Amino acid sequence: MKISVIKQRSLWWTLSGVLILSGIISMVISWQTLGAPLRPSLDFVGGTRLQLERDCTQAQNCAQPIQLATVRQVVDAQGLGTSSIQIVGQNQQAVSIRSKALNGELRTKLQTALSEKLGAFDPKKTQIDTVGPTLGRELFSKGLWALIVSFIGIVIYLSVRFQSDYAVIAIIALFHDLLITIGIFSILGLVQGVEVDSLFVVAILTITGFSVTDTVVIYDRIREILTLHPNDPINQVVDDAVNQTLTRSLNTTFTVLLTLFSLFIFGGETLRYFALALIIGFTMGAYSSIFIASPMLALWRQHRSEPKQVETI
Repeated sequence: MKISVIKQRSLWWTLSGVLILSGIISMVISWQTLGAPLRPSLDFVGGTRLQLERDCTQAQNCAQPIQLATVRQVVDAQGLGTSSIQIVGQNQQAVSIRSKALNGELRTKLQTALSEKLGAFDPKKTQIDTVGPTLGRELFSKGLWALIVSFIGIVIYLSVRFQSDYAVIAIIALFHDLLITIGIFSILGLVQGVEVDSLFVVAILTITGFSVTDTVVIYDRIREILTLHPNDPINQVVDDAVNQTLTRSLNTTFTVLLTLFSLFIFGGETLRYFALALIIGFTMGAYSSIFIASPMLALWRQHRSEPKQVETI
């Protein structure tokens, strides 16, 4: 299979532009409604998360799914009207409530009120997490610094190994991958209430490394072809390099995605969205290495090599 990424680059860039624009619009809406571009989890904003699951061993206790309106009514009656509520679990038999920090007495009072309305809960499946706002801010700042340091390291490495224009274009492709991943999670936060936690930061850092690795493989092949055939047109060189590394790139990405889909399906609630972020990011990383970074490098090199027109009087 041989493809021409150069001839169809307008199509690839249009698809990427639509995805990025959709994500940016979602982040703007999210910022106006939630005060943040993504729906932050307890890890970042602090507070208490209480997850309760019905005891389905009791007769008729799980005959009907939990109704969001019923939970909201109970929570509002406890003076926790600003809390975030999600119906989760198999057959919607569990509820997750995120609120301001609650002490033991307030948690017990809330659980009792919910039991009276929803039925008995299984104490073995009850989850309670409390995070202070200071710790949440610290997690966010450290994650941001880790991302900045990784970007600086990537620029230095690519500038030394290749040239500065390689590094700049690789970073642009990397921003492409991260913007699409973050944008999709922003949309999921608005539509399905999906929250981002500290594992999401880990996923972003992992995507950063994977995306650059795939791009470096193509860059290496471009450099090899330019060394052997320095007079070949840059568009032909890039197309040849992409086609020579295409099978390797697709096989590597497919193998990783098999593992991630297994983690997404069987990894449980805690790891599900971590795996989803990696699935999106790794897919975009392979896509951008082939269809974004390579055509951009060809366009830049072609523009730089064109002789400038000199006006004559």
